[in-house]
Parts: sequence; C-alpha cells; structure tokens
Amino acid sequence: MNALSRTTRHPLRWFTAAAAALTLSLGAYAAGGQMGPGPHGGPGAGWHHRGGFMMEKQLADLHARLKLSPEQEKLWQSAADTMKRDGAAGRAEREKLHAQLKTMMQQPILDMNALHTAHMQARQDGERLHEETASAWLAVYNALDDQQKTVVSDSFKQHFAKMESMREHMRERWQQRHGAASAAAPANQ
Repeated sequence: MNALSRTTRHPLRWFTAAAAALTLSLGAYAAGGQMGPGPHGGPGAGWHHRGGFMMEKQLADLHARLKLSPEQEKLWQSAADTMKRDGAAGRAEREKLHAQLKTMMQQPILDMNALHTAHMQARQDGERLHEETASAWLAVYNALDDQQKTVVSDSFKQHFAKMESMREHMRERWQQRHGAASAAAPANQ
C-alpha cells in the first residue's frame, strides 16, 4: 500500500482540499457564535466544536490584520452572512435526513434504493451549500491586494502545518496502538 495519502498522490485533490480548508477557515468566523460544546456533555464531547472557537479567534485576528477597506468589509460580511445561512440550512438538512433515516430503519425490510436516493440528495444539497459559501469567501479573497493575500497565505500555511503535525501525531498514536495489537494477536491464537 502506498504510504502517501490519496490527497498527496493527486495534486488536484490536494488543491481542492486546501481550498476547502481555506473556505472553512474563513467561514468559521461567521459560524463562531453558533459553535459550542455540542449536545453531549463531558470530556471530549463536541471536540470539533471547541476547535471552532480557536479557529474563530484565529479568524478574528486575521480579520483585524487584513485592515479591510469598506468595500472589502462588505464582501467579508456578505460571506459571513452566507456562511451562517448555509450552515444553518446544512444543519437543518442533516437533521431532516437523520429523521428520515430513523423512520426508514423502522421498516422490517429496508428500501436500499430510497436510502441511497436520500443520501445522494443530501450530498447534492451539501455540495450546493458548500459552493455558495466557497464562492462568497473566494470573492473576499479575490478582492484583497497582494499584501492582504500574503497575510491570508501565511495564516493558511501556519494552519496547514499545524494540521499536518497533528495528523502525523495521530498516525503515530494509531500505529502504537494497532501495531501493539497486531503483534499481540498471533500470540493469542
């Protein structure tokens, strides 16, 4: 098996993933007020939401460092509003899909065609919302001057390096846990 991830073997996928990460990074600013520890309490609950608070702070710092012109600020606020609206619509769609799937699961024989259709519709809706949000944030980015784009690029590169470091750490932990389990498995047989 190739040691490279699918995204590093395919540059277009990597670029798409990087652009999506930038879009999400910029969009987290808009969604910041809606993030929280999630419905489940306790340690580790809503882990990804707590990370959103850090990203919200990073984006607020980025927003301040960009020193946007009034025209750029209008684009920023429009993108933030789009992200909030699309985020809320996405959550509502996921809740609707979940309720629909729960209803389907109560049937003695599952209608796999209906499950597939519901899943594909949810994916299409999600893609549409993602594209609306991405387009709004890209309009902000395209309105920036080169100095502002450098600030965004540097911020993104730092975030990407941190995520790569975290990914490597998690891979090492997985190998330690599963490597030890794999070595112990033949002894148990």
